[in-house]
Amino acid sequence: MTATPYQLLEQEWRRLHAFRGALSLLRWDAAVMMPRGSAEVRGEQLAALETEYHALLTAPKIIRLLDRAQANVRGLEDWQVANLREMRRQRDHAIATPVSLISRLARAAARAENHWMAARRDNDFSLFAPHLEEVLSLVRDKAALLGQALNLPPYDALVDEFSPGIGTADIDAIFKALSRRLPGMISEAIEAQQKEAVLPIAGKFSTSKQRGLTVEVMKAVGFPFEQGRLDESEHPFTEGVVGDIRVTTRYDVADPFDGLLGALHETGHAMYDLGMPASWRDQPVGRDRGIALEESQSLLLEMIIGRSAAFLRYLLPLVQKHYAVSGPEWEFDNLYRTLTRVRRSLIRVEADEMSYSLHIMQRYDIEKQLLAGRLAVRNLPEAWSAGMEQRFGTRPSTAADSCLQDMHWALGSFGYFPSYALGLVIAAQLWEALHAQLPEVDEQLARGEFAAVFGWLRENMHGYGAKLPVKELIKQASGQPLSANSLLRYLQSKYLAEAP
Repeated sequence: MTATPYQLLEQEWRRLHAFRGALSLLRWDAAVMMPRGSAEVRGEQLAALETEYHALLTAPKIIRLLDRAQANVRGLEDWQVANLREMRRQRDHAIATPVSLISRLARAAARAENHWMAARRDNDFSLFAPHLEEVLSLVRDKAALLGQALNLPPYDALVDEFSPGIGTADIDAIFKALSRRLPGMISEAIEAQQKEAVLPIAGKFSTSKQRGLTVEVMKAVGFPFEQGRLDESEHPFTEGVVGDIRVTTRYDVADPFDGLLGALHETGHAMYDLGMPASWRDQPVGRDRGIALEESQSLLLEMIIGRSAAFLRYLLPLVQKHYAVSGPEWEFDNLYRTLTRVRRSLIRVEADEMSYSLHIMQRYDIEKQLLAGRLAVRNLPEAWSAGMEQRFGTRPSTAADSCLQDMHWALGSFGYFPSYALGLVIAAQLWEALHAQLPEVDEQLARGEFAAVFGWLRENMHGYGAKLPVKELIKQASGQPLSANSLLRYLQSKYLAEAP
């Protein structure tokens, strides 16, 4: 029987899925295993695969098949119609960007990532600056072409790549609501917490002990170690595809919880990927519905659940077992106060959930200025310091604690950062709805039982893949349109009213 145009398209996207998996694992290897002197070699490999992927996606055959399948759309099921829509969206994005630009950006990003690591290690922004300038120039070209093709402003076109269906108007409205309330809430929370004595957690906690604790918690959450790995990297991330998912974290021997919380964040990403509809995993409709939703799943697990009193009741015996610790500083009340301490921290990945969004607003403002040419790369450190002083009342003393914190810009991922704050907003909406429908969830988490939480997420979020538009999916799952209201209610209740 002759395959239909739509069936032929599914076959083509299975090949593209295989390429995507290979690219993902090369990036994982570069960050975890590859010798630092091999960046040029890896850049050529990535560029070759990116070029081939782009060529497959933009081939005339694909365009003809898309048109023919669209002409017979009435014969397709709902999931197939949605899949066809996502195929066309991927093709439209790809065809807007010349393959030569894709290849140049892949090479430049590989070099920039390597020099970002060196600059961070040596606390020297000048080692990274020229490579960031090269990446930024190429990203500007890409944004202009994408914007022209999609009829969007350049920055919105980049955001659309990561979080389709969300634009700067949505981001600005949410950030405006948060910026009105968060500074005052942060000051109030810090003042209230100063009245509570917190005993310091002192000592050295080996990476092997931290890994043992982290692995046990990840297994309880449901991470399948028979189809995935946990490794260390300079910056925590998740790569791979379902069936081979790679999670990384980083450990600080002076902080017994930093590596665990980083791993929980990345496990949230992995659990979202694992919850996608199994029969569509090699098709566009079987992927995540954008990075904002990806981040909602990671921040839900890391921040809302991972810093909850219920989760700590489960975690405390494991901490005592793996670290062989005891004493008043390791009692529940002190650990809860430690994990929920509100601080004007300089570091995004160490930020508490109340001040976290301010870190994202900082990056959002700066990357828009960089992209528009209103801020030169050489002036980035000073702009960063000024922004931190305005938002947190303090300036970073080192480049590593300043604009070298994140590797996103080295990779060319401009437009990604807003998804973190949007993710926290969405996570709070989902948690509010989940809590209302599963009132016993706190008792389950205290026993280390996560099945009901992820069952609810699979049913209301993960299982839809990319079938629905993002705002429709959020409203359907949470019962509310996208807004900052749930997050503000959650923070008010937890930090300004709650006793654990």
